[in-house]
Amino acid sequence: MKHARLHPHESILARLLPAMLTITVAWLAATATVHADTPVEALAVENANANNASEMKAYAEPIEHTELKIELVPIPGGEFMMGSPDTEPDRGDDEGPQRKVTISPFWMSKCEITWDQYDVWNEEIDQRMRKLLSLEPTARDLAVDGVSKPTEPYTDMSFGRGREDFPAICMTQHAARTYCKWLSAKTGRYYRLPTEAEWEYACRAGSTTSYCFGDDPDQLEDHGWFFDNSDDTYHRVGQKQPNAWGLYDMHGNVSEWVLDQYTPFDSITETVDPLVIPKTLYPRVVRGGGWDDDPEVLRSAARKPSDEEWKQQDPQVPRSIWYHTDAQSVGFRIVRPLVAPDADAKSAKWDKSEPEQLDPEE
Repeated sequence: MKHARLHPHESILARLLPAMLTITVAWLAATATVHADTPVEALAVENANANNASEMKAYAEPIEHTELKIELVPIPGGEFMMGSPDTEPDRGDDEGPQRKVTISPFWMSKCEITWDQYDVWNEEIDQRMRKLLSLEPTARDLAVDGVSKPTEPYTDMSFGRGREDFPAICMTQHAARTYCKWLSAKTGRYYRLPTEAEWEYACRAGSTTSYCFGDDPDQLEDHGWFFDNSDDTYHRVGQKQPNAWGLYDMHGNVSEWVLDQYTPFDSITETVDPLVIPKTLYPRVVRGGGWDDDPEVLRSAARKPSDEEWKQQDPQVPRSIWYHTDAQSVGFRIVRPLVAPDADAKSAKWDKSEPEQLDPEE
């Protein structure tokens, strides 16, 4: 029986097909496993790596496919007295008794996260730019596809107060946490919100007074935006004097989300990198006070609980898991621990939050 004679090109194709199929299957298998929790090669950034606390330096984290960066400063580890002494003027009942807490080294964003930085995630600006420039997706680009994005807000969540380098506001703690998850996937470095203890430690910057600069609230105008000097709105980040560790707007401008559930102070017993893992949606903790607060709310030890009334104007049913329409002086900043936790520690502690937040099915 005679066999049909293959055309020379058909012969080459026949030989290449198995190899092409193998490559295609391998590529699909690789990309299918790239999601937000899959470790990817970190974006190379000057001064972003350190083997110990003494090697930590300030660095600027680029938001790839944009011209934006997030500046971070090193926060040395150490011990401090968390909370306020009984003798502190305007002290809240939920600020004590003071206790000694040990904090591990970390980096913290120099300023509050701005609308420009937030909207890259919120509006997928980075991936739109990548596609516009016809750039092939990296493993990091594939990873960010696995991170949830907020639903469309019913109105401009800046409420006309300014965007660009003004602090992003009105997000839920869930939204701020998800931004950190997106940034971690995008950069290959682990970012999260600070714990309440880390936030106060960084705010104090070695001080033991009511504010990072002393006890006199008359000096507050040099360090923060609050009810007396804000003209009823927030301001561009980084306009006032920083604290001793180079952090801006720790007092005022906008209150800042931390990771913790709001609980009575004396119920917190952990003393090394403490965290009260959230178990209910309300109340959770914001720190630092905002542009609409009085000076006593801006003190280093002052605590504020979140409230369901922060969604009072939300017209959606059920109300959004992403937006707090009535929290126009609430934002956040980010941290990166020197030693990143492993997957088990993230799941059990650092990334844990209940109940699970899901958008309603359409």
